[in-house]
Amino acid sequence: MAYKLKEITVRTNNSQEGIKIISEIWGEVLSGKLPILFDSEHNFQQGISPVSKYSNYSSDEKGDYDLTIMAATTDFFEKIETLVSKGLYKKYDEKDEKGEMGACTRKAWEKVWLEQKSGDIKRAFTEDYESTVPGEYTKDGNPHCYLYISTL
Repeated sequence: MAYKLKEITVRTNNSQEGIKIISEIWGEVLSGKLPILFDSEHNFQQGISPVSKYSNYSSDEKGDYDLTIMAATTDFFEKIETLVSKGLYKKYDEKDEKGEMGACTRKAWEKVWLEQKSGDIKRAFTEDYESTVPGEYTKDGNPHCYLYISTL
């Protein structure tokens, strides 16, 4: 009988070791070793998008936090967009014209940190979400990183 995981959580941080752990877990999700996008028999799960949830912050982006990789459906994105419209989250959309997914993710987070440092946003450090979409699934053909940052 095939099974699938709804989500997986790891405690980590933004150190080099923490980023390595995040990368390894994502590799296992994308390969199907951890059956979130695929079931245990390696059948792709239609209608599922992988989303990173950052939560349980010990302090700010410099401290430990929980990273949850979860299987999100369309209704998740509808709900988070409603929270954006209410001002509870700020949405960031960064792309990379060279096609590098990692570059658009770095751009998005660097923008958040710059706005945080300048005082343009005040982060709540409750739950933040990240969805990085490969170029082949976007209208403009570029990879995009969508960040939803909880604000005060």
